[in-house]
Amino acid sequence: MIAPAIEARGETVVRTENAAFMLRPTFAALAAAEEELGSLFSLAERAAGGQLKLTEMVALFWHCLHDVTPDISRNDFAEAIAAAGLAAATPALKSILAQILGAR
Repeated sequence: MIAPAIEARGETVVRTENAAFMLRPTFAALAAAEEELGSLFSLAERAAGGQLKLTEMVALFWHCLHDVTPDISRNDFAEAIAAAGLAAATPALKSILAQILGAR
């Protein structure tokens, strides 16, 4: 269960085998993701249609990472997310997409 203060800020956690990563979809984080991925509304549509690529999800998560240690590379993060599987990543993805679409 996500603590109320975390939920109020739109934060979510994605858990891997060896870590739990805090994701905070701030305006700056989402703007950076949009620069890399294109329209976030299009990204949400692809996700709803089952067409979201793993690389897109990892990129979105990467831009939303909060308080990550500098020793983790984007590639290491991507490998950890892939190893954890879609079942582990889906709740965090759903939470961030809800923030993008303005849902609570």
